[in-house]
Amino acid sequence: MVSVGRGPGPDTAGGGSLVVELAQLASGSLALVGGKALNLGKLVAAGFPVPPGFCLTTAGYRMAATAELDAIAARLDGAALDGAALDGAPGLSGGERDELARRAREAVVAAPVPPDVEAAVRGAYRTMGNAPVAVRSSATAEDLPFASFAGQQDSFMDVVGADAVVEAVRRCWASLWTDRAVAYRTSNGISHREVGLAVVVQQMVDAGMAGVLFTANPVTGTRTETVIDAAPGPGQAVVSGSVNPDHFVVETASGRTLQSPDGTALSLAKDQLRELTSLGDAAQRLFGAPQDVEWVIDAGGKAWLTQSRPITTLYPLPDADPFGGQAGTEQTAGSDTRVYLCGTLLQGLTRPITPMGLSVLGLMRGNKGPWKYVNPGLRMYIELTPIIRSKSGRKALVRMLPLADGRSAAVFPSLLEDPRFAVVRRPRKKSDRKVTQGAGRTEAKGSEGTQSLGLMIGLFPAMIRALLWPDGELRRARRFQDRLEARLKLPLPASAARRLQHAENVLGTGVINGLIQATLPGPSVGYLMLAAVRRLLRGIAQPRELEAVLRGLPHNVTTIMDLELWHLAVSLGRDPDARRVFSELKPGELAALYRAGTLPAAAQAGLRKFLSKYGHRAVAEIDLGMPRWAEEPDHLLGMISNYLRVEDPEQAPDRQFARAADHAEARISELVDRAGENSRLRGRLVALCLRRARQLSGLRELPKFYIVMVLAEMHRQLMAVGAELAGNGTVAAAGDVFFLDFDELRVGLRGADLKGIVAGRRRLYDVELRRRRVPRLLLSDGTDVEAAMMAAASGLPQTAAPDRLSGTPASAGTASGKVRVVMDPIGAHLEPGEILVAPSTDPGWTPLFMTAGALVMEMGGVISHGAVVAREYGIPAVVGVADATVRLRDGQTVTVDGAAGTVTW
Repeated sequence: MVSVGRGPGPDTAGGGSLVVELAQLASGSLALVGGKALNLGKLVAAGFPVPPGFCLTTAGYRMAATAELDAIAARLDGAALDGAALDGAPGLSGGERDELARRAREAVVAAPVPPDVEAAVRGAYRTMGNAPVAVRSSATAEDLPFASFAGQQDSFMDVVGADAVVEAVRRCWASLWTDRAVAYRTSNGISHREVGLAVVVQQMVDAGMAGVLFTANPVTGTRTETVIDAAPGPGQAVVSGSVNPDHFVVETASGRTLQSPDGTALSLAKDQLRELTSLGDAAQRLFGAPQDVEWVIDAGGKAWLTQSRPITTLYPLPDADPFGGQAGTEQTAGSDTRVYLCGTLLQGLTRPITPMGLSVLGLMRGNKGPWKYVNPGLRMYIELTPIIRSKSGRKALVRMLPLADGRSAAVFPSLLEDPRFAVVRRPRKKSDRKVTQGAGRTEAKGSEGTQSLGLMIGLFPAMIRALLWPDGELRRARRFQDRLEARLKLPLPASAARRLQHAENVLGTGVINGLIQATLPGPSVGYLMLAAVRRLLRGIAQPRELEAVLRGLPHNVTTIMDLELWHLAVSLGRDPDARRVFSELKPGELAALYRAGTLPAAAQAGLRKFLSKYGHRAVAEIDLGMPRWAEEPDHLLGMISNYLRVEDPEQAPDRQFARAADHAEARISELVDRAGENSRLRGRLVALCLRRARQLSGLRELPKFYIVMVLAEMHRQLMAVGAELAGNGTVAAAGDVFFLDFDELRVGLRGADLKGIVAGRRRLYDVELRRRRVPRLLLSDGTDVEAAMMAAASGLPQTAAPDRLSGTPASAGTASGKVRVVMDPIGAHLEPGEILVAPSTDPGWTPLFMTAGALVMEMGGVISHGAVVAREYGIPAVVGVADATVRLRDGQTVTVDGAAGTVTW
């Protein structure tokens, strides 16, 4: 729960004053005056045109708060007044939360305004000449960098008379407890006991025109554009959405209007647009972040700013530092714009990666290769700019991107047409400059290139062995696991420093290179054989006919794992005690019994055996910071419960998998016969290629399986380090180590307090966990390329049918069933035959595939993990379906056509 700081008591507020003039607030504290008043004070101090007024500090609210209100706030926080946890409190339903909010509002309204507070308000209002004023809430949990709380508390316009002002103050206090404000604080993890409310009283401006402006485009994320909405009269109409305002988009640096309403009678002239843009840009520079500004132009044409708060929904800039909290280098209209592709989306992850997870991925990549990586929003992005500006690079991306992510491929042509990313011919360097400039860097890159080339050349003999003797290659790849486990073992006892060093050392090139040499030759040959057979079957079979060949692939460690989990469920279904427990308890309760060793004997022993082989795996397993199944088996236990609901024998996953394998064998025989009719030699070559493809392609999961073993051992050692650091107070909990890097942990082992660093990173991580939209293609000026394309197309005639969604065909077949939208696989409930709709998937999701009727994903392409596994399991799949988790709802009956790439209802 985030604390925003409890305000000072009445004796210390503003040096003893309950009210403070806005001009004196610039050096105030958030806990004393709230976000809105604090920002207004900074604007006044910087010379911005702000209507005069005063602020009633949070001390007034604290004086008015009753003991009943404190008890309600504690109940909402899930704690007693002494801070002790209350059983069941975190599980409040929406109705229970709303009822507590109603009681809180009533308590505020019923309590008298303290006499000292009332006298202070009346006195300050008297000095304003008893003129019409605006009375506005300013909460301590408002206008924060990570949560704006826009519109969550109430404001009142054109208030006249001291009695009315005092009553408006009371109503502002009560609005701290509206249902929407309480729900917003709860969802953002902000303590209800810590929040307070100040009240701003400002002179009303006789508005001729008013509205809002954003110093960055809130729809596309572009930081070089200012967006202005304007309408005649007071600004509340624009803010509330009760009028259709004139909408302008202005290039901030030049003041050039990029978009304006049709017609001649515009609400704002060009000079007014430029003035407002300039004021907004200056406010952004003052606060150091993009701003959402409310403004008014009075009858005399003077512009006033009545509020400025951060825009909290923008995706971070690519060069922002997610660890240091830097907002990123300012992007101007004339500076070089760069393009980034989200690598974590390509891995099937929409969630952020922990700081330690990102650090380890960076160590695994090293500095080899031409790629540059950045981590905005705690996600990994790859820079594509040099490739897009190259003819050969463009051709490669146009060919490969549709396979990896259909939606990225759909927006990619717009980048190719953008003159900022035109093909650039690289000037030839003179030979003498080659020698004299950057010699050390060239030597280092040459050394890395030589090592990489040597590694790749070393794979050729193994690939030949795999082609000629595939069974031997299978055994060789599996034997590597024994060597890897020996390498990962740390002799005990071991100090925390030794554990930390071991965790960092296991990433050495010896492990990674050995893993590559042992596991890549097999699947490489498998897919090369598939490519070869495509050529051999030209004019004989369509490329889509080869999909069936990869169904029910043998030797896929993830498929084997899923089937073993199914067989465990089958065995538990025959045990009455186990079946009863799994039918009655939730996954979290089952996990607690497992950790206590009190599951029914068959379940306890069966799960222990399964975790001994696969406990290193996890959902989002490429993130080192994610709990492994051995620590938190909730997901697996939920899957077993799902499997126990399968009653139709034909829906049993092992039968479905066997049917898929039979279908593949039948397709191979058919293709071989068709090729043989053309040429006996061609028929034999097709048979060889298809057999090798089936024998070896399933090994494609093995490299990642072994990498995850390494990550799991690192995770285990770091948790032990975290336990020691938590014990001596360096961090608050053992898991905090995943919000630090190795160097910081070494400093922590020497006694440094790291709790502040962790708290800031956890707050950022929590914000990113709640983010629903992640840009797949992101420009350095903040533009979400897909969002920009959609915004540009919004004014065009729409042809999308209201009864269908379209995406990339990923696995042929048709299935009808009820929709089940799953945002997180842990604890997910999926009935047999239901249509699984998800934002994306990784190997941790695949147990759900076993009983799904079909798969629909918002992300991905034909080679993304979910698509490949769906084909292997023989279930229809459509991927790259925009907004599928929003447009489809649980229980809705749909038909998924995996060959056409459609979802219809």
